[in-house]
Amino acid sequence: MTPFLFDFLAQATPAPNPLTGLLPILFLIPIFYVLIIRPQQKRARELKTLTESLKTGDKVVTNAGLHGIVANVKEKTFLLKVADNVKLEFDKSAVALIEARSDSATEA
Repeated sequence: MTPFLFDFLAQATPAPNPLTGLLPILFLIPIFYVLIIRPQQKRARELKTLTESLKTGDKVVTNAGLHGIVANVKEKTFLLKVADNVKLEFDKSAVALIEARSDSATEA
């Protein structure tokens, strides 16, 4: 008699819809995109335009917090003058902020 009872219960309860388990994941994807991916892409675009607009004479701050004046700009690097007769070479992606533009950049 017990096998009959278990068969009856198995037939009485409907099978859950497999999509109900995916609904929370489907709701999290747009939230994840808006909160994480989109701001990161925006920051990457801003950093690209910042490095492309780097000119000699700009006052910059690097990611390490080093302040200086751009002495020379190369294809992928730039020379940063931090003191008299002290120039350091950095990758362009090390620029965090341009504090002030050079006079020639503001005229153009």
